[in-house]
This record gives sequence, C-alpha cells and structure tokens, in this order.
Amino acid sequence: MTDIQDTLLLGSEGIRKTILHGGTGDIPKLITGAKVTFHFRTQLCDDDRTVIDDSKVAGTPMEIVIGNMFKLDVWETLLASMRIGEVAEFWCDTIHTGVYPLVSKSMRRITEGKDPVDWHIHTCGMANMFAYHSLGYDDLDELMKEPKPLYFVLELLRVQQPSEYNRESWALSDEERLKVVPVLHGQGNKLYKQGHYQEATQKYKEAIICIKNVQTKKKAWEVQWLKLEKMANTLTLNYCQCLLRMEEYYEVIEHTSDIINQHPGVVKAFYLRGKAHLEVWNEAEAQQDFSRVLDLDPSMKKAVKKNLAVLTMRMEEKNQEDRDTYKGMF
Repeated sequence: MTDIQDTLLLGSEGIRKTILHGGTGDIPKLITGAKVTFHFRTQLCDDDRTVIDDSKVAGTPMEIVIGNMFKLDVWETLLASMRIGEVAEFWCDTIHTGVYPLVSKSMRRITEGKDPVDWHIHTCGMANMFAYHSLGYDDLDELMKEPKPLYFVLELLRVQQPSEYNRESWALSDEERLKVVPVLHGQGNKLYKQGHYQEATQKYKEAIICIKNVQTKKKAWEVQWLKLEKMANTLTLNYCQCLLRMEEYYEVIEHTSDIINQHPGVVKAFYLRGKAHLEVWNEAEAQQDFSRVLDLDPSMKKAVKKNLAVLTMRMEEKNQEDRDTYKGMF
C-alpha cells in the first residue's frame, strides 16, 4: 500500500483523486478504440458512504472502449490517470455525475440478464433525460431528481489496444456504425421473411443500438438527429412486427407508444399498436388506433377493415367465454 496521496486531477475541475494502492509500470495510453477493463464501486458522499453499485459484488468487471458511446465521459478521464493494478478513489462533483443514474441502470439490467437498451431514453438530451418518470430503481430515481457528488473507487485491470482484440459493433466508430446499419437491417428482414423472428429481433436491436449511440452525440431535434431518429423508428417498428409474431403484445404496445408520444404521425406505429391491443382484447384502444390509421392514411382501409372484423369476432368469443364461465359459477 503506497502513501495515500490527495491530489486534484490535473486540468479537471470538480475531481479529486486519492491513490489507495499504487499500480505498476507507466500510465497506459488510452487511445480511441482501446478497451479498458476495470472494477468500480460507486458511493454516496454521506456519513455511511452508501454503496450504490459495486462490480465485484456483481461479479463482472466493467469494460469500456475509449471514445465510443459510453455516456459517463468522466470515467475516461479518471482511468487515463491510472496505472495497471492501481486502486484509486475519485471524488467527482455533480457536473460529472448527472448522467450516472442512466449508466447505472444499463449496467444493472445487464447484470440482471435483461436487455440494456433503454427504449425510453433514446434521445438522451438533458431536458428529455430529467423529465423521464422512473428508472425502475428507487436509489437511482433519487439521484436523478437531485444529482449529488459521488465517490468512484476504480481498480484498473488491463488496457487492450484496438489491434489486440476483436471489435464488436458497439466498439466501432460512428462512421463504421452507420455503414453497418443497412447490413443488419437487411439481415433482419431476410430472417423475418424466413420466419426466424427471434434471430431477426437481434439484428434489428443491434442496428438500433448502433444508431442510438451515434444519435446521443447529436443535438436533439436538429436535422442529423431527426434523420437518425427516423431510421431508428423504422427499425423499432420492424422489431415490433417480430414481437407480434412472438406474441409479446405488451412489449409492442410499450415501444409503439414511445414512438407515438414523440412522433404522433407515424401510421405504422398506430397500426401495430392496434394489432397488439386487438390480441389482448383492449377493444376501445384497438378501435381508436385503427381509426387513427385511417385518418393518417385512407389507403389502409382494407387492412383496417380486416383487423376490425377480427376484433369483433374475438370480442364475441371472449364475451361468450365469460358468459359460460359465470354460468358455471352460479
């Protein structure tokens, strides 16, 4: 254990570093594309130093690729000051920690084996982010409402240069990512036509992630951002078509509602949501969505008529089932 040294990180306002255990060798160069593996513990600055997240408890170290997509920029700054094997504690002011709850949510979802893509916070503009209702974790909701300074205890395990590992799509540059999107889109469409819906969702999802990672660096609602938003919505709706086939109706309602809330003129979103409502016997909601489809695109009349006929038949069947059930009860 080296002497504890308290320093202000050079050139970085609102960061204080304390080395808890010295590392070895020179400080590695963190060039764009380098993969950095490290353990982290995040703590509040209260009397108990309450632990929010701990990768050692989760059982997996964190990996980030420098210069790519990772929303918590300050970690790149902190890691760039460390040697391999070093353990250091960093106090970071709220200017650096505002987005931490979003990053933490993604990491927790991965640990829980869930999809890390947060379909609600695609846009990631500051106003949009703080207006978001709930992250699904009480401690993160608190931090979201009232950002606080945090302690990060980091242990740098290894640094791999771009040539030393296989780069996955999430580790590509923005330009490379956008080139890969139409390829993934095409693969998804082909798998969908072949009836391989689960595999198709993976392709669409990967393409959406590529777009969203580029989009977070653009200014919300400006031309470039809107172009990417349109691409992402198209892929999300394709993803929803697969989910309909997989009978994941409530997830379809969730994703299509997100699109409708942001872009109320997207016909296909209303159409797919209407079909999902039909499948779960939400009669009024299905009729409302199909009615909106006709308002936006009268040429869909035939398809809507067909779905409304199915809805009527389903509701009659359900009402008959309900009557039979109640008859047996009395």
